[in-house]
Amino acid sequence: MSVSDSTSGVSIKDVLANSSVKTGTTTDGLAAATNSATGKQALGKDAFLQLLVTQLKNQNPLDPQDNSEFVAQLAQFSSLEGITTLNDTVTGIAGNYNSSQALQASSLVGRSVIAQTDKAVVDTSKSLNGTVVVPASGAVSLSIKDADGKVVRTIDMGTQNAGNASFIWDGKDASGAVAKAGTYTFTASATYDGKATSLVTYLPATVNSVTISQTGGELMLNLAGLGSVALSKVQTIGI
Repeated sequence: MSVSDSTSGVSIKDVLANSSVKTGTTTDGLAAATNSATGKQALGKDAFLQLLVTQLKNQNPLDPQDNSEFVAQLAQFSSLEGITTLNDTVTGIAGNYNSSQALQASSLVGRSVIAQTDKAVVDTSKSLNGTVVVPASGAVSLSIKDADGKVVRTIDMGTQNAGNASFIWDGKDASGAVAKAGTYTFTASATYDGKATSLVTYLPATVNSVTISQTGGELMLNLAGLGSVALSKVQTIGI
């Protein structure tokens, strides 16, 4: 709304300044409105209405406020009230979303997932199933390295079409012996136009805990022995 009256040079600032002669709740209300108008706090709908009423009370009776300006100020008041209601609604939705995230997080702890990662904690007494994302048809190769960076096995997956290509590692090294259990790195690549291109891999992991964002961000899954990964990078839950 306008902070000055269009009538005979009487401004709302002058009105508010002279309002100190009043006592009781009226003075307190005008002081609160003045604080809002001068930037000491947000201008809420109550302060807005106080300023509007004060302006009407102190207008020049011989030259009253123009009707169109009065209607415009009422429209501003309606808009302010609508925005306040909208803010309250959005705050409620955000609270419900956080509660939903907490419930979702509790259901994921201890579950097995397949996530976008190049590492996996492997029990070599069992076979490991993984997936390689192939962007275009080509020859795909998978290299498996131990925690020291030594290549223990290379799997030739042959020519794969575009899409997800599955692979199985039986837990054995290149000599056929069972490898030690531990963390292994899986590096997939494909040859395109004679050049090797790194590919994305999806590997199994267990969710130890979940980190919930306090700002409405994405859930982060803390995977056993692998660190954190965003929920959006999870391909399958509950394998």
